[in-house]
Amino acid sequence: MPTHQPTTAHRFTPFGTTIFSEMTALANKHKAVNLSQGFPDFDGPTIGKAAAIKAINAGNNQYAPMPGVPILREAIADWASRITSITVNPDTEITVTSGCTEAIAATMLGLINPGDEVIIFEPYYDSYRACLAMADAKAVFVTLHPTQDGFAYNPSELASAFSDNTKAILINTPHNPTGTVLTHAQLREIAALCIKHDVIAISDEVYERLVYPGNTHSSIASLPNMQERTVVLSSSGKSFSLTGWKVGWAIAPSDLTAGIRSAHQFLTFSVPTPLQFGVAELLTNGEEEIDKLLTHYTHTRSLLGEALDELGFGVKLPQGSYFIMAEHQQITERLGLKTDIDLCRWLPTNAGVAAIPPSAFYHDPVQGAPFVRFAFCKQTKTIDEAIARLRQALK
Repeated sequence: MPTHQPTTAHRFTPFGTTIFSEMTALANKHKAVNLSQGFPDFDGPTIGKAAAIKAINAGNNQYAPMPGVPILREAIADWASRITSITVNPDTEITVTSGCTEAIAATMLGLINPGDEVIIFEPYYDSYRACLAMADAKAVFVTLHPTQDGFAYNPSELASAFSDNTKAILINTPHNPTGTVLTHAQLREIAALCIKHDVIAISDEVYERLVYPGNTHSSIASLPNMQERTVVLSSSGKSFSLTGWKVGWAIAPSDLTAGIRSAHQFLTFSVPTPLQFGVAELLTNGEEEIDKLLTHYTHTRSLLGEALDELGFGVKLPQGSYFIMAEHQQITERLGLKTDIDLCRWLPTNAGVAAIPPSAFYHDPVQGAPFVRFAFCKQTKTIDEAIARLRQALK
């Protein structure tokens, strides 16, 4: 019989199935509390859903304009002005995408050429490397090292990552999975290197509203001489607990937007029309909903963090986002395990709780092996149940 060559394109073979799918499957198999994948187990705001339903009933059910419906692009421009302090032209500088994940892909495919170097901080959201592979670009890694209070890059390592081949730097603040919020001083340092080397800044800011007391989110686009070389990416999913709607956007000067739209039109072309009306309503009138969500996450962050610390994990409470990166050495030594993957495969089976092994977010998995990532974007009763199960299994 003839043998068949592998059918998956070479650019994707290093990535396999995402770690999120693997851990969620384990959670489902063992009926575990799923603190692995970062989606809420509660619904989003009524005002957004009502606006989407109204749009459906009003007949807004055909293809949206490729850049996004005008009412949403105007709402995004107003949001950017209020939240990020940048002035944006909704007609020429905003593109509505299928979530921030598509915004990342469209930006890479539309602006990055084969062989270009793109600097990314690790640990990284796993689609970053896959999108760079699709663009046939080279990833250059700068590690966020653990510190006493959280995670931070080494300035000399960052500076040495820039070269004549650097086309862009991709930053994520607030950061997934470490919860780091880049300070104004760090953003100025990155901006100075971008200007010096004539590099594009791609800023993933999906967790921009999920920042905890004592920390402040700033966009690198708001710094002097940076808006003209910055692409700001965000979405409605995290701020409004509607991850399944997959409505995101890219904000960029018109010359960069042209490249992003050239890719977007052939990736998805447009995003579901009625959902865009729903997101426009949320961006315009949803501040109270964000306040309530942040209050809730502040509570679940403390609740889970204190319990993990009590159980022997080394907890680094996040400055933003909704993940806790916890060191697990005390736990794994007691259980006779070694790596984050060992522990994350043990937890659903033996404790009924699922988490994510962060080694999947490093180009050298050894750097992520000492940690495990827990998501706290859940109802209080869900966190309580997870804590009860962990206590029973680990104490």
